Amino acid sequence: MNRLKMLDLFSGIGGFSLAASWTGAIETVAFCEIEPYCQKVLQKNFPGILIHSDITKLRGEDVGAVDIVCGGFPCQPFSNAGKRRGKEDDRYLWPELLRVIAETHPLWVIGENVTSLLNLGIEEMLLDLEDIGYRGGVFQIPASAISATFAGDRIYIVATSHSKQCYCLGENIKIKPTAQYQKMLRAWKSESGSLPLDLEGFFADTGQRIERNDDGLSEGLDRLKCIGNAVVPQVVYPILQGIVEIERRDA
Repeated sequence: MNRLKMLDLFSGIGGFSLAASWTGAIETVAFCEIEPYCQKVLQKNFPGILIHSDITKLRGEDVGAVDIVCGGFPCQPFSNAGKRRGKEDDRYLWPELLRVIAETHPLWVIGENVTSLLNLGIEEMLLDLEDIGYRGGVFQIPASAISATFAGDRIYIVATSHSKQCYCLGENIKIKPTAQYQKMLRAWKSESGSLPLDLEGFFADTGQRIERNDDGLSEGLDRLKCIGNAVVPQVVYPILQGIVEIERRDA
């Protein structure tokens, strides 16, 4: 099987692509990320991969053929921490993600968001995907499922254009799918003492920091913001590895 090509949208610091690299079978061919600091992190850790800055201006022809489109689209329209305005929020970018999927025709789609989306639009999103030829389901996976020290509860929309393969999503995408994954978990625990990604040295040193004006953390809030918005690679890995196993089996 040839390496699968992935387009990483709303990339943040590259959590999806880091997990993809662990599979050894998925290659990120392009990012789309608007935050300048996140772009610096991507340039540092994924050198040579093109970064598009604005999804509203990104077109399928700018990317070419891909096998996977993934993205943790903005959660502010749905989050319990916000006003939950859904479609009325100007940060509602699901239609742009859907458009890029329709223009690139990937085999697989992965979307990540907060669990409150389950009560604020998930059914319509699945129907939107069906309208352009994709079927799939929703996985609710907290970071604590892989023994992380925080809850990190998120949902993952996983859909495929292979209608015959929809039935096997559940049996292939598991939190503990392979002995290799268990070995990786043990290695992460041994190295860092816990499972959250050890980000020491991961961030870019730009010489600039978002600063507070009151007592407390005086610098580094750019990094904290990035971590708060990032997907947990150890959670995403089983999803991507499951896709690899399906494609490898049917190759």
